[in-house]
Amino acid sequence: MVIYLMGWIKVVHRHPEEHDILPKQAAILTSDRQRQMSSSDAPMKRTDAARRGRRRGKTLLLILAIGFLIFGAAAGTLYYALRPITLRIAVGPPGSNDHKVIEAMTEAFANESRTVKLSPIATAGAAEALALLGAGKADLAVGRGDLEMPADAQTVVILRKNFVVLWASSGPAGKGSKGAKRKPGPKIKEVADLAGRRVGVIGGTPANAALLRVILSAAGVEADKVAVTQFGTGQIEEMARDPSLDAFMAVGPLDSKITADAIAATARARGEPKFLAIDAAEAIALKHPRYESEEIPPSIFNANPAWPDDKVETVSVSHLIVARKALSETTVAAFYRQQFALRQAIARQVPGAAQITKPDTEKEGELPVHRGAAAVIDGTERTFLDRYGDYFWFALLLLSGIGSAGAWLRQYLNRDERDENTSHRHRILAMVSKVRTAEFDHELLAMQQEVDALIEETLGCYDDGAIEEEELAAFGLVLELFNHALVERRAALQAAPSNVLAARR
Repeated sequence: MVIYLMGWIKVVHRHPEEHDILPKQAAILTSDRQRQMSSSDAPMKRTDAARRGRRRGKTLLLILAIGFLIFGAAAGTLYYALRPITLRIAVGPPGSNDHKVIEAMTEAFANESRTVKLSPIATAGAAEALALLGAGKADLAVGRGDLEMPADAQTVVILRKNFVVLWASSGPAGKGSKGAKRKPGPKIKEVADLAGRRVGVIGGTPANAALLRVILSAAGVEADKVAVTQFGTGQIEEMARDPSLDAFMAVGPLDSKITADAIAATARARGEPKFLAIDAAEAIALKHPRYESEEIPPSIFNANPAWPDDKVETVSVSHLIVARKALSETTVAAFYRQQFALRQAIARQVPGAAQITKPDTEKEGELPVHRGAAAVIDGTERTFLDRYGDYFWFALLLLSGIGSAGAWLRQYLNRDERDENTSHRHRILAMVSKVRTAEFDHELLAMQQEVDALIEETLGCYDDGAIEEEELAAFGLVLELFNHALVERRAALQAAPSNVLAARR
């Protein structure tokens, strides 16, 4: 076309009358060229628009996927952290004071607590409850401290303290009645006098008989020389009337109605009770850490006459709520705080709940205090950040990894656009050399329009995030080079006719 148009220029110089024909033909050719370019560029623009639309859709889907992933992880973590924990607690036998306390505690937790719930498991006794804990079928268990404990059991709270009460009567059975009479023997004034006697023990658990043997041994009495007969809690009157018994033993809280009724029954049948002090209580506590040295205060069982009339040395054994060592520190701490916060509400239903106390974390016993309860007692409980700080750092690292993966995925999905942007730069660089050799202004105009289309597409890619600022800066350098070449060539073409006229003159 350039040769053809130069032919037209030569004709104009030879035939001045045809001077007006050249601009018209050039205008016609330029118009045809523009129509051809516009008709060929229209499908290309539609294709580019469709591609950008698909790219934008992929980006939105990627953002939505990452957003749903982060939201799901946060929601799952929040649900796991705030969900109520249900602890299985084994207790028995049904109808016992321990069972009633746990039932009231379960109800209070269900009504007031949002962190810990209880699910009681009724057993035949405390030994069976501890067996379930050892087998992993319960999270907590109520058991007496001198029973055989699972190897990994640890104390959470003291449910109550059971005091040993030993007493003898001043007269034989059947006093004041027409029943069988028994020749009175020497009076029993201390534990050592129980040698060769028979003791009635309230409660059918073997732990009471074992505790009596410990007391006799500490007092220097051979346990084999003392006969033991055990009675159920419903056989108190029968025990009081049994003429073969010389002394009695009860193990329970100081406000136990069973112990008070037994003392009153023996007083009616045999006369005033004589309470026996366990002088070796401190020695027993040192040799057997599961027991503690205690005192029975005066008039605790009766005011008039006073039973006892003075304080009495004795030993006690605790009923405990125990947990396995593996149970979460946070869970045990939440249970500990919760049951003490609701203790008054529980005590309104079952008065025995008022005896719930905290364990001694400084005492070195056979059964250590669980670290969750100890942290609350000692004030060393870890804060929320202390407990979950590592998880937060892990979450930050995870989010950083997800962000990096998302950035890589975005780069991967936009690889075609980056390649296309590189191709645009090469096209503009190629057009720079064409600009410098162009012979007509309409050629410059056509190349400028093509570059305008490339600029529009490149800016669209930048807005969509397909290319980065560095790539856009490189494109700007090439574009600046093209603009300089375009300005210089237009100036040269505009100066060319003047030079031709000057040469003719």
